[in-house]
Amino acid sequence: MQLMEGKNGVIMGIANDRSIAWGIAKSLAQEGAKMIFSYQSEAFLKRIKPLADSIGVVDLIECDASSDESIRSLFTKTNAKLGKIDFVVHAIAYSAKEELTGPYLNTSRANFLNTMDISCYSFTAMCKFSADYLSDNASLLTLTYIGAERVMPHYNVMGIAKAALDASIKYLAVDFGKRNIRVNGLSAGPVKTIASSGIDDFRYILKWNQYNAPLKRNTTLDDIGGCALFLLSDLSSGVTGEIVHVDSGYHVVGMKATDAPDISVV
Repeated sequence: MQLMEGKNGVIMGIANDRSIAWGIAKSLAQEGAKMIFSYQSEAFLKRIKPLADSIGVVDLIECDASSDESIRSLFTKTNAKLGKIDFVVHAIAYSAKEELTGPYLNTSRANFLNTMDISCYSFTAMCKFSADYLSDNASLLTLTYIGAERVMPHYNVMGIAKAALDASIKYLAVDFGKRNIRVNGLSAGPVKTIASSGIDDFRYILKWNQYNAPLKRNTTLDDIGGCALFLLSDLSSGVTGEIVHVDSGYHVVGMKATDAPDISVV
């Protein structure tokens, strides 16, 4: 029997075939999960429809992560299509690219609030509006990053938003615990995605990690997909309120803004 056979869920935040959420979706599909993908706009729909078709996704539903009504509609429609929901993956974050350079001190109020809304509060809203449709042993998963725990170059306000997201995970785990619903975060090492491409010197960070991580390589989508499969399946039935790192040992070694290894990036 496949690990996710008979399980239904939603994946939010796939942008293309290099997205972390896509790596998770592939792992779930291989283990028998039935899924619905949400998408942000028609432009994203064109990118992800071929991916959805390749693994037999049940439907694609538009969702604006900044709108309560849109999130509520996503889960109402999902319930109508799939019945009870056994898992949800939240892989959504946003901050203005120009505010991820220079000192954090210069963060604008408008971008701070927007970053917190999309990158942190949208997970709470997702939990709120999915609650009535969740099975009593469901698993909810969001994506975080080590920049929530220590200063990372060019991460700035995203680090603050991820720290708030990490705290949200713990509070939500308590809220849902009485129903045996688990809430966790997955923190991946640096992976080349659309989101990470907005971080200055990201190629340098990838090279730094490859040289310094105990496994001497960067994290792959298969690594992340396997860890997410564990957290979303019944194998992790006793795990909730946790931040799970899958990062080739990046979390062990870590990087500080003052680190300056002698590495040439090609």
